[in-house]
Amino acid sequence: MGITKTDLFNERQNELARMAKAFAHPARIAILEYLLTANQCINGDLVNELGLAQPTISQHLKELKNLGIIQGSVEGTSMCYCIHEENWQLIKGQFDELFNRYNAIKNCC
Repeated sequence: MGITKTDLFNERQNELARMAKAFAHPARIAILEYLLTANQCINGDLVNELGLAQPTISQHLKELKNLGIIQGSVEGTSMCYCIHEENWQLIKGQFDELFNRYNAIKNCC
């Protein structure tokens, strides 16, 4: 059996790509921006704020939660979400490391 395409890359590259995928949808960016401003929210808040259907919001929240970018807890009959602080810092560090590797070269192309 052959290798998968992700096997061609190291773990750091694969992890960064998984994180980038989470940031690649505007609804997820809007959810993250809301969570960063509100510091936490109930799932229904996002429906009112973003104007998307409940199942759509839930799917995006699930993706963000599965990647560890956000965390959630049950509050009565609702889910409350917030940024997972430790993982947020790790993700930020990974992107910072990538962006900080750029060394501006004059007259490159």
